[in-house]
Amino acid sequence: MGRLASVAVSYLLKGEDVKIVNAEKAIISGNKVSTFREYSDMMKKGTKEKGPHFPKHPERILKRTVRGMLPYKSKRGREAFSRLRVYVGVPPELAGESFEQPAGARARDVGRGRYIELGELSRRLGSNF
Repeated sequence: MGRLASVAVSYLLKGEDVKIVNAEKAIISGNKVSTFREYSDMMKKGTKEKGPHFPKHPERILKRTVRGMLPYKSKRGREAFSRLRVYVGVPPELAGESFEQPAGARARDVGRGRYIELGELSRRLGSNF
């Protein structure tokens, strides 16, 4: 997921539109238990009223990851972030298009099966996407 986000940021800062499909299949490398614990600890911070608010849905988690790599508090970063679209699955309007996959983003590139898909993490956090 981090590699995907960094590639997306580089395209966004160049002024291109970026559409990410199948967000639920993005891979987070590392131990499943520790990854889930880190995300659940982030969600427990703050209060419901004041935040910080962390998303549970896979497309929103991925979008927030990209936002964290952008200078989103500046005008350039906000404009770049507005050009990002993230989808769960493939929407009908993008069904016939070809897609680019960043290098090193496949499950076999992660050592010994130590990874968790974003969809599985989202379900464990309580999402029913």
